[in-house]
Amino acid sequence: MAETDTTTVSLALYRYLCQNIVGTENSVKTIRLMNTVRDNVTNTKFLGTITSGSFGEGIELRGSDLDIMEVNTLYEIYADEKPRFKENVTYYRMKTDDVKPGFTQLILEQNVTKFALERCELFNGKQYLSSSLCKQQLSGYSGINIIHGPCLTDKKGVLDVAFCLHCKTWISQASQWISRSNNSWPNHDVKQSIINHGVLFVPIGVKGSLKEDIEWRISFSVGEKMLISTFTHTQLLCYALMKILLKDVITTDTECSDLLCSYFLKTIIFWISEELPQSVWKPENLIPCFMRCFSRLIYCVKYSACLHYFIPENNMFENKIEGRARKLLLDKLYTLHSYGWRCVLFSDQLYNFHVSMWMNPIESTTLRTIEFAKTLNSKRIYMLRGMFAVDINMIDKENNLYNRVISKIVSCDQSSLKYLYTYYMSLWCTKYAQSIPLTSPRSSNKHQYKQYNSCLCALLQSIHHDAVSGWLMLASFFYQSKQYSNVLSVLVFSLSKFTSEKLYRFMNMSDIHCRLLTLKSFQKKSIVRLWKIMLVDFITFEKKSLLIPNELQMDNENGQYIVSSIVYAYFLQILCHYHLNNVRQCQDCINTLHLVIAENYFIEKEACVKSRAYNILGIVLQLTGDYEAARQAFMHSLEIYTNHRYNTSRKRLLLMSSL
Repeated sequence: MAETDTTTVSLALYRYLCQNIVGTENSVKTIRLMNTVRDNVTNTKFLGTITSGSFGEGIELRGSDLDIMEVNTLYEIYADEKPRFKENVTYYRMKTDDVKPGFTQLILEQNVTKFALERCELFNGKQYLSSSLCKQQLSGYSGINIIHGPCLTDKKGVLDVAFCLHCKTWISQASQWISRSNNSWPNHDVKQSIINHGVLFVPIGVKGSLKEDIEWRISFSVGEKMLISTFTHTQLLCYALMKILLKDVITTDTECSDLLCSYFLKTIIFWISEELPQSVWKPENLIPCFMRCFSRLIYCVKYSACLHYFIPENNMFENKIEGRARKLLLDKLYTLHSYGWRCVLFSDQLYNFHVSMWMNPIESTTLRTIEFAKTLNSKRIYMLRGMFAVDINMIDKENNLYNRVISKIVSCDQSSLKYLYTYYMSLWCTKYAQSIPLTSPRSSNKHQYKQYNSCLCALLQSIHHDAVSGWLMLASFFYQSKQYSNVLSVLVFSLSKFTSEKLYRFMNMSDIHCRLLTLKSFQKKSIVRLWKIMLVDFITFEKKSLLIPNELQMDNENGQYIVSSIVYAYFLQILCHYHLNNVRQCQDCINTLHLVIAENYFIEKEACVKSRAYNILGIVLQLTGDYEAARQAFMHSLEIYTNHRYNTSRKRLLLMSSL
């Protein structure tokens, strides 16, 4: 292929990846910024949170899981030089004798908790922290109880949580990295930041080692995030292409499915980034850069050598890529390489890529729409939003999250950061308000009045994460207080927000939405600021929420209750008119709710969301005495989504039949 042709294809592929798969440079920066702010505000005195993996690096690819690292700050590790021990910290010392490079054992040196000894094994008169026991004891955390390598994962395999420990100093095993690279990448400041952070330890030993259960792997996850943050967008797209090739093409062959992983690809790109000047990594060179990375992968497999970037003594292919498996993998890679860059077209994510369609640069207004759509439809962002501040009472008591976020909002000079902190404060206030008991038989009137005001205050600050759900939570508060007129007033305002230019999650944006985002006033606003204006989000009740209407408490017993905002708004409106004996208005609202559900108006087409809408319709029909229509609604709900744990329609039908 001529040089000009390579340049043309590179630019076209660059634009295709930006618009359809990875996102633009700004959308990647937005994801990274959201991860950083969320991690900052969820850190507690005992636990630090790090969003890691591909999403932590700003990339959200199809099928990728969500990786979270929880750092126990009550435990500290030291390597070569013994620090001055603090009284309230448990200390472990690294021991790397007779351990494979990249791994260590941890010897207990000072114990201040009752749990430390329970997680240790006695060996040669010393207590060694057991990676195996740690995972076993921590399983069950937030229902994540399946051990998967160093992590605990959920049943669906979409969330990996690694509980890890921190050494605040650089370790001797990686000392040569400090002076190895004479190239401009990474620069001195980045390198110093990585060194200053130190390293982490995750609970997994060398497979097959006699001491596997008391070995820990040294993790450079934070340093790797820092390195990837210095990548040009072309480097990041090259990394994404390699991951797509691996997941969609290479691993589809069952005999090659377990041989390679994304971490190997990341390591290869680190080594090549150290060799090449940053000026090479530009859009018109995407194809040559990708092929260079692919050729290096083949070289590593051919010689069974993939050296860890920070600790080259650790050959990650040792005892893994060898024998018949190596030959099969190598044959597969050679075959793919013979197609040149077109090997990526075997992925169904890229099969419809045609150079001619992507030769022209993407307009800046289109880029803005891409950025907004990427975050609006990000399942990982939504998943992390749902996980945010799960244990509200612990976080508020131990870390005073609210005061810290307010301090950040006041002190931030950058408006986009202010809005991000405001966004998370709003989410936190929504969750916190649901934990405040409004009534208690043993409480004085003064105490109940204080609780009422605290809840109201929190809810008035919970209206900043989207256009409507915070107001609906306020309406729930008034409903629980039997202030039906106030509920109806809030609902009139809330329902006025459901207009054609508004958006809901996981939808395809229409031309109206795209044109709206081209307005100059919208171009200047940050993504979360646009969410506040344009997004009609789900309403989410935490498990056993104190603000959920009594009519829905059965649905809230097993976990979060998430429902379409417009369905919930009409549900509350119907309940209020029912209690106020407004028969005609009540029936009119039921008819409107029927129409909203039938037309999928602001309702995501996901089965559980649609079925929940019919379940709510059945509840109000039963309440108003239309039992046959209620049965039909419950049965329709069950046809759409049969999971009885999260769909109470079957239970409600059984209760109706027993009457």
